[in-house]
Formats: sequence, structure tokens, C-alpha cells
Amino acid sequence: MRWRIVCAGKPKLDYARRGIDFYVERLRFSARVETLAVKTGPRLPEALQKAGEGWFRIVLDERGEMLRSLELARRISAWELRGVSRAALIVGPAEGLPPAVRGSADWSWSLSPLTLQHELALLVALEQIYRAYTIKQGSSYHRE
Repeated sequence: MRWRIVCAGKPKLDYARRGIDFYVERLRFSARVETLAVKTGPRLPEALQKAGEGWFRIVLDERGEMLRSLELARRISAWELRGVSRAALIVGPAEGLPPAVRGSADWSWSLSPLTLQHELALLVALEQIYRAYTIKQGSSYHRE
């Protein structure tokens, strides 16, 4: 599967930027991954919508569905079986995603009932996507 990671603005926190790069690099052995930082400002909703056009849209949102790691791996496998070949993970700014972007999502994903800083949420989501692929491959990375 091909992944497009769309985030509002470039990550400013050094640890988040390094972690994001780390998991994008690790994922390259399992999937094609590209990152796209969308400029924040008044045109952000349109830019986020456009960045996900033609892709299976996944939004990170506190109101979304929470899954265990094994369930996420199964979900990704199910999408692939359905013919989904391109998924866009859309992460909004600190204020959250605009309603129009949330409403256009194919799936809304919540990482936790906690509110997470958006760059940290992106890092956690990438780690979970990486973990899902290691589960699918039978790697020892995930322990349960």
C-alpha cells in the first residue's frame, strides 16, 4: 500500500521530527510512504481536502474509532483486500481538523481518549502503522 502522511505545518518539535523520519524510513521496507506538510492559515481546510483527494482518507480525531494494534493490522489487511492501494493519513493543527475535513474521511481514527499534541499524535500514528506492518509480516517487533 502507498501512504501519504498529510500534516498541518511542518513539525517543529525536534524529537517529533526525528521520530517521524525514523518511522517513515522503517516503513519503506513494507510500504511506500510520502509526507506532505500543508501550510497553515485560512486556506488550510481546502489544502487538507486537496491533499487527500483520490486517496482513502484517514483522519486522526478524538471522536474516531480506537483500535488495538492487532486490530489495526487486520484493518489494513482488509483495506488491501478491498483494493485500497493508497491511504492518506490526515493530521490537523493544534485546534483540530475542520469539520469539512472530518466529514470527508473514509475512516476516523482516535489514538487515545487523551488529547495529544498534534506532532506527537502523528509520531504515535506512524509507529502504530509501522507496528501493524510488522504484525502482518510476523515480525517479533510486536509482543502480546
